[in-house]
Amino acid sequence: MFFSKKITILRTQKRKDDSIPTFKLQTNGLMKKTEFKIEYQLKTASVNILWNSISTPLGLAEWFADGVTVNDTEYVFCWEKNEQTAYLINTKPNVSARFQWEDDLNTDYYFELKIDALEVTGEMALIITDFAEKGEKEDLTLLWNKQIETLRRKTGI
Repeated sequence: MFFSKKITILRTQKRKDDSIPTFKLQTNGLMKKTEFKIEYQLKTASVNILWNSISTPLGLAEWFADGVTVNDTEYVFCWEKNEQTAYLINTKPNVSARFQWEDDLNTDYYFELKIDALEVTGEMALIITDFAEKGEKEDLTLLWNKQIETLRRKTGI
């Protein structure tokens, strides 16, 4: 999905129980990161709802960030007064969106949101692929858990 003009989406309603995620900015590119995946079963989810939630500025602003500004493949995610830029580096419609943080440019590091149907049950799952520095995997997992909790609450899945 590519946009020819700048689009800004802000989360318009906030509940008191919404916590603002914080992301540690990568300040030294010398630390080695390791890949990890987390699978979230979303029993009542539809592909369309999930795809809109992971691939559109409006969808991402509902659960991933307070605001999202998009200019072509550049996504600026806002949390309170913090901003972080990521680039959409690969997308497969109705399947996955892969982003790379600006701090990870020229590396193999990215984060991916992938929709998958579970073979045995046919239920939908969202698979997160991310990279963490040594000692940060647990914190990133907790952050993803909180974000997915918000996704479930906002979309009713």
